[in-house]
Amino acid sequence: MSGLKIETSVTTLQQYEQLPENIRAEVFDGEIFYMASPSQEHQTLLTELLVSIRNYLQRKKGECFVFPAPFDVKLSDRPLTIVQPDIMIICDKTKLDGKRCNGAPDFIIEIISPGNPADDYIRKLYYYQKFGVREYWIVDPQRKSVTVNFFEKNILNVPYTFDSIIKVSIYEDLYIDFSDISGFLNT
Repeated sequence: MSGLKIETSVTTLQQYEQLPENIRAEVFDGEIFYMASPSQEHQTLLTELLVSIRNYLQRKKGECFVFPAPFDVKLSDRPLTIVQPDIMIICDKTKLDGKRCNGAPDFIIEIISPGNPADDYIRKLYYYQKFGVREYWIVDPQRKSVTVNFFEKNILNVPYTFDSIIKVSIYEDLYIDFSDISGFLNT
């Protein structure tokens, strides 16, 4: 969920870390973009998806971790590229340094904000594929759709609706039932 481009550049991690704590921002090729506060609908979807994934990972007693935003992912030092995906799964714990993930998560979900869908559909799609994310989902509450990109097998832009049960391709048996999740949006 990124947003308004600010005419400021951040070329080092140290400069990024000096931003005020109350500022949510992402950096693409050294250019900083402020992030808007998420809506109730956004946070409801994030919470339900996060709980589904966390419950699965706990049941499987696997080695992977799931994190919600805000949690930094540094995709590149040069040029500096730092994102804050809405939800991410990280299976290589050596990428975690206590502050952020250094390198691509295995799985990312972004939930579209109405004011900036191009960020998730175009910009982040490009960066996530370029830097080695294995699977990337775009959840669009306005369209009630989910777009699945399984980069590992070069399967791109597979559309689903909010009444679908969708398999997380990086796992053999993780399915997310969007009809269950979207039911929370009406409450």
